[in-house]
Amino acid sequence: MYKREYLADLILPKLAADKQKMKEEFAVKGRINTCYIDDLLPENIARDIYNAFPSPEEMAIHKSIRENKRIAAQMDLYNPLLEEIVYAFQDERIVKIVEEITGIEQMMPDEHLYAGGISLMAKGNFLNPHLDNSHDNDRENYRVLNLLYYVSPEWKLENGGNLELWDNGVKNKQRTVLSQFNRLVLMITNKSSYHSVSKVAAEGKRCCVSNYYFSKVPAESKEYFHVTSFYGRPEEPVKDVILRADALMRNFVRKITRKRIVETKHIYKKDK
Repeated sequence: MYKREYLADLILPKLAADKQKMKEEFAVKGRINTCYIDDLLPENIARDIYNAFPSPEEMAIHKSIRENKRIAAQMDLYNPLLEEIVYAFQDERIVKIVEEITGIEQMMPDEHLYAGGISLMAKGNFLNPHLDNSHDNDRENYRVLNLLYYVSPEWKLENGGNLELWDNGVKNKQRTVLSQFNRLVLMITNKSSYHSVSKVAAEGKRCCVSNYYFSKVPAESKEYFHVTSFYGRPEEPVKDVILRADALMRNFVRKITRKRIVETKHIYKKDK
């Protein structure tokens, strides 16, 4: 089996070779800061990662009017290769070069995988437009970068399940990034990084390895706080009203209590 150090050894030169191009793409003005790199790992390894994914039934389900997807963070329950690739992105060399690409400083990976790990989306699954929680689980550090590594072979745009970036807010047209096999996407996480995943329209499964990087300082000029906040798509006005009210209420409660009322289950409990 491929170990995390070996996987990081393969990822590092790919990022180094495309560093300047990715840096320029990430810095484009007037949109959510994003960039991506294709063919990140040798194809056979990327396929092995895909084949290591558990069945949907073995993963936790998040199903509501906000989202419909399968997720997992307790990595020791699954094929060990999945844990190795997740933590390959937490190698200090990878973090350093990603800092150089994005210009975001003092980033720290999260060994407990708060909201990270792996996700799977099948036909009918979706993720409505939203802002990610601004902080980590203990509200000590800002969530500043999302790393999404897609591993579903032959995934096509018409399959759905693609990353959508709402550069001009959720009332305007989105920008779509194909969830292409063996593609790594870097996306800033701040108070205006509205994003979603289009509904999966095809059979099969869209698989993704996710990591978040955190920092003591925000990816903004000023401090801020918000819970994960969902919105309706432009064609969902009634749903939008409901989701905005839900986000407003949860944000109000969390600002008062500071700590979570209900413990999150989306975290890697290392002592388990």
